[in-house]
Amino acid sequence: MILLPAIDLMGGQVVRLRQGKASDKTVYSNDPAAFAKKWVEEGGDFLHIVDLDAAFTGVSQNLEAVRAITAAAGVPCELGGGMRTEEAIARAFDAGVARIVIGTRAAESIDFVASMVQKFGGERIAVGIDARNGEVSVKGWTEASGVKALDLAKQVEAAGAGTIIYTDIATDGMLVGPNFAEMEHLLGELKCQLIASGGVSCAEDVIRLNGMNGLYGTIIGKALYDGKIDLPALVKALR
Repeated sequence: MILLPAIDLMGGQVVRLRQGKASDKTVYSNDPAAFAKKWVEEGGDFLHIVDLDAAFTGVSQNLEAVRAITAAAGVPCELGGGMRTEEAIARAFDAGVARIVIGTRAAESIDFVASMVQKFGGERIAVGIDARNGEVSVKGWTEASGVKALDLAKQVEAAGAGTIIYTDIATDGMLVGPNFAEMEHLLGELKCQLIASGGVSCAEDVIRLNGMNGLYGTIIGKALYDGKIDLPALVKALR
């Protein structure tokens, strides 16, 4: 299982939100590239970048920061937030990311996912499924879609997306532990790469996720920034 430290961007700063609320924000740094280097030096395999401005408004204000991160990282990076048009996706690839994450648009149009897979390749297209009580939320988690998370996961897998990132909104940024039961359920139903996101609170959570047969990766966010997880020690424990 790979480890994906998260770098959430808002106004060019590294931030974390609690349960995706822009009003509940902690600013950690004005230097995203420095954080990228830090997480990679400490053992991150892949960086998970989220453009929160683009997630909320559909317009990216952080591509320069993304470019700085991809230049500094030395490992592959993926970018989510505002990936709602082919132009936005092309700009993300131009900024150096290896994979983009389609969220809101995937819930609205499976055809869009299929066309982006055809254009850029399935290995470069991930779909982010953000769910509360098994139902997909969209537009920066501000709206419920009425779509069941598992149904959407099966549809985007069939459309050729190589990776699904499943975020349990109720646990994200809350340090209460991931939704292990939901991850087990999804692993039993899907064949594509599955990344767990949301709720990781301690090394034990990650070790438990690592024990799940077939899980491709885990995103770690707030627990890293708040010092609840020592990344080098965790890497050593997993290896």
